[in-house]
Amino acid sequence: MNRTLDLEAWGAAQIPLLRDPRSLVADLHRLHLPPPGTAVIGVLDPSHRLVGSASFTPRPSSSDGWQRRNAILVHLRRVVPHDLRRATPSRTAVLLVSRAGDPGWTPEDGAWMWGLRDAAGLHGLRCGSYLTLTPQGWQVLGDGRSGRSPHAGSWAYGAPPVGSTPASADGESDWTRGPVEPLRRTAAR
Repeated sequence: MNRTLDLEAWGAAQIPLLRDPRSLVADLHRLHLPPPGTAVIGVLDPSHRLVGSASFTPRPSSSDGWQRRNAILVHLRRVVPHDLRRATPSRTAVLLVSRAGDPGWTPEDGAWMWGLRDAAGLHGLRCGSYLTLTPQGWQVLGDGRSGRSPHAGSWAYGAPPVGSTPASADGESDWTRGPVEPLRRTAAR
């Protein structure tokens, strides 16, 4: 099975546009300070306000969307309860991936896109934007909006999260944070 999406397939999925991608990227960056190799899942309410987020360091590079989907789904479950009983999704899942390299689409981005779309559906959420943070800045893949700051090296300018990054039993590091909650460590179950 091909569990990856290219930009054409992503565009055909009719992903809703973010109202203010610059603010969302700034909020996720401020909350998680993601160095390259980190993914940040965020959940937006119907007003496009961030209601919860989690950052994690996935296992080494893989172009398999199945593994990416599973990692996203684990963290979505820790951030917000599912919306499976709703007739239509009211909240939206977005994903920010901080990585080294060029800002263009990569096969690993395609795996993340497939994983986000599938995990959002399985959790009863609408699939939202996929954003990357590279040394050149941030961008929303598929809709062309971008900016220079923050970028993949910006994490070094901020204070690190409270404590050191924990390693969970499955080999991933993760942090979970809501907009008004203090930083809360999560452990593998």
